[in-house]
Amino acid sequence: MSDLHTPLRPKRRKVLVDYLVQFRWIVVIFVVLPISFTVYFLLYLGDMRSEMKSFKRRQKEHDENVKKVVNRLKQRDPKKDGLVCTARKPYIAVGMRNVDYKRARHFEVDLAAFRNVLEIDKERMVAKVEPLVNMGQITRVTVPMNLALAVVAELDDLTVGGLINGYGIEGSSHIYGLFADTVVALELVLADGRVVRATKDNEYSDLFYAVPWSQGTIGLLVSAEIKLIPVKEYMKLTYKPVRGNLRELAQAYADSFAPRDGDAAKIPDFVEAMIYTPTEGVMMTGKYASKEEAKQKGNVINEVGWWFKTWFYQHCQTALTRGEFVEYIPTREYYHRHTRSMYWEGKLILPFGDQWWFRWTMGWLMPPKVSLLKATQGEAIRNYYHDMHVIQDMLVPLYKVGDALEFVHKEMEVYPIWLCPHRLFKLPVKTMVYPEPGFELHCRQGDTSYAQMFTDIGIYYAPGPVLRGEEYNGTEAVRRLEEFMIQNHAFQPQYAVSELTEKNFWRMFDGELYEKCRHKYGAVGTFMSVYYKSKKGKKTEKEVQEAEQAISEPAYAEDN
Repeated sequence: MSDLHTPLRPKRRKVLVDYLVQFRWIVVIFVVLPISFTVYFLLYLGDMRSEMKSFKRRQKEHDENVKKVVNRLKQRDPKKDGLVCTARKPYIAVGMRNVDYKRARHFEVDLAAFRNVLEIDKERMVAKVEPLVNMGQITRVTVPMNLALAVVAELDDLTVGGLINGYGIEGSSHIYGLFADTVVALELVLADGRVVRATKDNEYSDLFYAVPWSQGTIGLLVSAEIKLIPVKEYMKLTYKPVRGNLRELAQAYADSFAPRDGDAAKIPDFVEAMIYTPTEGVMMTGKYASKEEAKQKGNVINEVGWWFKTWFYQHCQTALTRGEFVEYIPTREYYHRHTRSMYWEGKLILPFGDQWWFRWTMGWLMPPKVSLLKATQGEAIRNYYHDMHVIQDMLVPLYKVGDALEFVHKEMEVYPIWLCPHRLFKLPVKTMVYPEPGFELHCRQGDTSYAQMFTDIGIYYAPGPVLRGEEYNGTEAVRRLEEFMIQNHAFQPQYAVSELTEKNFWRMFDGELYEKCRHKYGAVGTFMSVYYKSKKGKKTEKEVQEAEQAISEPAYAEDN
């Protein structure tokens, strides 16, 4: 194992923004949490109202709303109006990257009405939903039927549209792939107002494969049909502590869900790992279990969804002192186990939020809405988080997880670290993210002939140097991290703060199919490019005008 000692850094002098961040909990408690709770409650009432309607009524309203979107697009004058984007406010996004492109001239299309579950088809095992349906909403509908989406992203607020156009993962992704891999069909409104249904084998199959990771820059998603799977009432979860160096932790993690003997019976339904220090981690593996099994004498049931419960990541950490243990968690509560504490970000937002007295008295107000956290931060705090805070995911081939953990430790020294595996399928066409060429010839652990096993390394927290009050250059650390990803065939979700140039963006992602669909379906000059939409910094009027011009050659750069 390579030397993991971090270099000594000089102390950093505190400035005003440090104190604003330190005492930001005052605004969170007295402003953000009450408003968040009210918003959540009103949304819940709206969802209940929608669920009282028949599927036929919801579909009729959906069709009417699609017509409104088509008519709105037809009102746009390309010579006068800006590029098309949704009317959602710039701060309403689950992620630290601010939606800076909306600060420049643009043409808004309102999709706020598209937040309904349109159909649960038990015969086809498909859920048809609109793009603003979130994970909390869909599990509230499906789990009582003993059904669930094949991949249920952990945070309640994550929406179907964001997970398809962007990126979504869950502990079941080692079986089913990323969220977009579970999609059966997409309903899109194209730049010219056409409404099309794209599947993997119809005339719009190129669209079907190009939309994931495109950030809504090919067309407007108005509904999706997504794979359902049968589930049981509980998750039987095993917590296993592991000690060793980072490479040994990475190997134990791989062994927890990818048996070396290839025995499919040993593969769990769910898996995740948390690395708490450079030498300690806990592996969690889950199997669906019936109510009858969970309630057998001697079994422990842990209803982690109650507001007063210990935050899930801290509960998992107890395995380091108590040893391996097993418990049963209600399935829906397990799906959303990280919501209340926002993984461990809640500890930075509310330093005492994990204390028993706060959980019992005010835990029912958690979590704060990320959109409100962003709306109540000024420019100084915003820039502070960009430089002194890490919200990153690295999608890395499984066999390179040890290398990646060592790299992250040296550059950022962020703990805990979240590990979640996912399959990256070999598809008929090359999409923006794709397996390593020839991966199937190496027969590495976790790989199959049709998919390469990757891992999401979730890096969410303040770096060690920042916590110690030392000087730290977050911008340079992110640049080095992104270069590491490019060199190791890894991918960065576009929600994260990025320092990628356009050339490096297209070194990381493959743009051939994306650009082909952009030109074929008239998106160039109507919708902004994915790099333009994702890149850091404010967009100038000149950049808007340049992005509106139709380009005859691909925008992505060849990696020579």
